[in-house]
Amino acid sequence: MGEEQGCRRLGQKGEDAVPDGKAHRPGNARNFRAGDFGPMQHQGRIGESGADKSGGCGARSIPADGSGPVASRRVFGLFVAVLFVMWRFGHGWIMPLSLIPDKLLAWYDVHRRVLPWRPFKGRRADPYRVWLSEIMLQQTTVQAVGAYYRKFLKRWPDVRALAAAKEDDVLAAWAGLGYYARARNLHAAARLVAREMNGKFPASAEELRVLPGVGAYTAGAIAAIAYDERQAAMDANAERVIARLYAIQTPLPKAKAELYALAQPLVPERAGDFAQALMDLGSAICTSKRPACRNCPLMRDCLAHKRGIQELLPVKAPRKARPLKRGAAFVARDRTGAVLLVRRPQKGLLAAMLEPPQGPWGEKFPSARAAQLQAPFAASWKKRPGIVRHGFTHFELEMQVYVADVARRSARQGSWVAAGALKDSALPTVMRKLIEHGLTVNIGRKSVKG
Repeated sequence: MGEEQGCRRLGQKGEDAVPDGKAHRPGNARNFRAGDFGPMQHQGRIGESGADKSGGCGARSIPADGSGPVASRRVFGLFVAVLFVMWRFGHGWIMPLSLIPDKLLAWYDVHRRVLPWRPFKGRRADPYRVWLSEIMLQQTTVQAVGAYYRKFLKRWPDVRALAAAKEDDVLAAWAGLGYYARARNLHAAARLVAREMNGKFPASAEELRVLPGVGAYTAGAIAAIAYDERQAAMDANAERVIARLYAIQTPLPKAKAELYALAQPLVPERAGDFAQALMDLGSAICTSKRPACRNCPLMRDCLAHKRGIQELLPVKAPRKARPLKRGAAFVARDRTGAVLLVRRPQKGLLAAMLEPPQGPWGEKFPSARAAQLQAPFAASWKKRPGIVRHGFTHFELEMQVYVADVARRSARQGSWVAAGALKDSALPTVMRKLIEHGLTVNIGRKSVKG
């Protein structure tokens, strides 16, 4: 047998060959033989004169001290010992990367959620629907988004229809879903796609980033789900699954880059299904509290479960105390029941949304005298008992509400909106609360967050 024929151990075809594209890992150990490792002195290049110094697999020279087989056994024994230590101290076997997505996708094929924006199995996703749902799902739950998504899709079934809509109509349809900059970005992105991209969405994560309101996560999610681009879509559910799978104890949000780096190599050809499988697993099984580990397809591979720390992960940085702001709002009503509304500035918090007139927000409520000076016009303003509370991302708000019934509409800039039309106006949640408190009536839809 020639050297080339006898050197079929580490990378060529045969019973011990490495499958194409799959490197050997401790959890996938093949059956090593005594000659698979060269003598230690050859590997370290310290053999005596006459010993083979190449370390190549064709070498048959005996080391000067005659210890070749012994050294090979020692190396193999060390390898087995390392594996045992990893298992004994909770590091677990290193699962080949291909098996994790295979297990997860097999679970997903049986247990996938039925959601209004997901196509039926075997059908291609519509980029417009994927994009619309992903923008709505930013910082908002699936349960809250469902009804809004259906309403938007019925009213604006494609990107050209949405681009042709008035911004006020889009904001009004969005009202109650919260984080209103998303609605303005949604409309701006629709116009960009319709007017400058011939109605076709970009087909890669990098290109999707040019759309207003589309950041790294959203671009990756759209690219994966709509186009099967191999992108790790890391929403909160996916982050929780990966943090537990690898027992990552770096606090969020600092751990985001680390979690993405661990998830990205796992993404298979079915990138869209894999992204949604991670989300579904985190939503249904790998939940924040009391995860159903026994029902998880990745339980045996999960390092957090092996160590019994799954409910402690992911670690979150301590929340900073949110400052408290206070102010006064003024609800004016005419004889027909119409209410005076004004528009907020085009930039900043709740930009371009409607609201009842208000004074400035500060550390304290204004005195009765100061409130009269802040009112939009002179009238018999009466303060309603109680206050309205609302939480924004970075601060808490408490508002007192003053009400006045007027015989004649003020000439102040703004618009008087009929009581029956308030529910369809572009009013954010907090502003609806203020009007309802002032009028002691319910003016419309249930809200999520404003």
